[in-house]
Amino acid sequence: MNQSAAWGAPEEGRSVFDAVPVLSKEFKRRSVLLAGLFAGIALLGLVLGMMLPKKYTSSTIILVEDRNIIAPLMEGRAVATSVVDRASILREVAFSRRVMEEILKTGGWLQDNPTPLEQDKLIEKIIDRTSISNPRANLIEIAYSDSDATRAYEITRRFAELVIQESLATKERESSEAYAFIDSQVNQYHAKLTAAENGLEAFRQSTPDARPGTDVDVNARIGELRRIIEGARMELIDLRSQESALQSQLSGESEITLVQTRAGQFRARLAELQSERDRLLLQYTDQHPDVVRLQHQIRDVEQDLRREESAPRTAGTALDGPAAFNPLYGELRSKLAEARRRSAATAARIASAEQMLASEMARSNRIASSESTLAELTRDYEVNRDLYQDLLKRRENARVSMNLDAEQRGLSFRIQEPAQMPLRPSGLRVMHVAGAGLALALLIPLGLLFALTKLDPRVRSPLQIEREAGLPVLGTMPAYLTGRRRRAALRRYSLAASLFLAVPLLYGLTYTLKVMEVL
Repeated sequence: MNQSAAWGAPEEGRSVFDAVPVLSKEFKRRSVLLAGLFAGIALLGLVLGMMLPKKYTSSTIILVEDRNIIAPLMEGRAVATSVVDRASILREVAFSRRVMEEILKTGGWLQDNPTPLEQDKLIEKIIDRTSISNPRANLIEIAYSDSDATRAYEITRRFAELVIQESLATKERESSEAYAFIDSQVNQYHAKLTAAENGLEAFRQSTPDARPGTDVDVNARIGELRRIIEGARMELIDLRSQESALQSQLSGESEITLVQTRAGQFRARLAELQSERDRLLLQYTDQHPDVVRLQHQIRDVEQDLRREESAPRTAGTALDGPAAFNPLYGELRSKLAEARRRSAATAARIASAEQMLASEMARSNRIASSESTLAELTRDYEVNRDLYQDLLKRRENARVSMNLDAEQRGLSFRIQEPAQMPLRPSGLRVMHVAGAGLALALLIPLGLLFALTKLDPRVRSPLQIEREAGLPVLGTMPAYLTGRRRRAALRRYSLAASLFLAVPLLYGLTYTLKVMEVL
């Protein structure tokens, strides 16, 4: 057992190198098959590379310019379309029906008069082969791939022209539509403003109290009438008190008086002065000069009356005279009549002022009831006026924007890098497919050969016996090849070599023809 282990250990460490002779023997035995498999796979890759359709790609870059001398000058007055907006809708513009019809005409697809269904299929293929991207914020790249280099160039160039044309037309159409919309809104709000003005004017004409400032005048008038009424009532109270005083004085006097003595004359004079003083006291105070003067006269008459009454009476001192009206009584009656007249006039003035106050109060109530309607009409008018003025400004801004777009002064498109004629096909080429086929042609036969040696249970080397049986092999006897077998083996090796060398010859010939542009 120890000897077996000693023999097996080094064999296991050299198992990889020991497989090389076995592989070499199997390769020689199946050389024609492996060489044929190699040649078949390599030539199949070459044929597939030659049959692979060529793909030519042409691209162009469009620069979107949104900064020019007009932009800062027209800031706040004109609205320019932003780059982001243009880039986001560029794909829809490029793949619109109008643009795709021009592309079909440019590519020559319409010469065969395809049906609408065939046109839709062609358009789908063109869209699949077209790429639109934004390398930077203001750059737009359009790339188109086709099997024909000339058609790829023509379609890419036409794509750029149509995209710029349609974008500018779309931008101009948007500005025109915006102006038309704002103009229609201006006309509508002008009609609304006119209707609001007419409604407000008709309401003011039908309701005179609804005019501006009327409520202020009415309130001032009501305050003035209230002051007049209060003053007239105070005056009426004074006149009523005067009337009562005169009435009491008149009741103490007789209508007819007879002056018989000198004392009687003094008494009549005294009564007259007292009546005059009472009349003045109704208007003035005791310190008034006229009142003071009458006080002195009354004292003088009283002194004369006392002297006359204290003097001895004699026969014949009596003064006989006719009867006469009492002048004080007449004066009191005239003053009483005047006081009553003034009282009646004041009362009438109070009644008239109260009527006018009631009328003004009713007018104030009408104004208050019409204020809500007037406020609503005024509010509608002011709102329509503000919106109309704002829309007028916006319409002028839209007009300027429309003129800028019509003259292409705002956002503009310029071809930064024009389309070029593709000289080489893009994507997988013949050399790529042929190289992959050549690599597979080498790997597949070697893999099959290695799998055969690993999976075949037959004993193929002395080392395999030592490793599996654990016994040493003393010697081996090589196979004897007769002349016929050697000649058969030589023919087999020659055929395998011919198949193997045919591959590089065909690859070299193909490369030469490609360089000479024959293929």
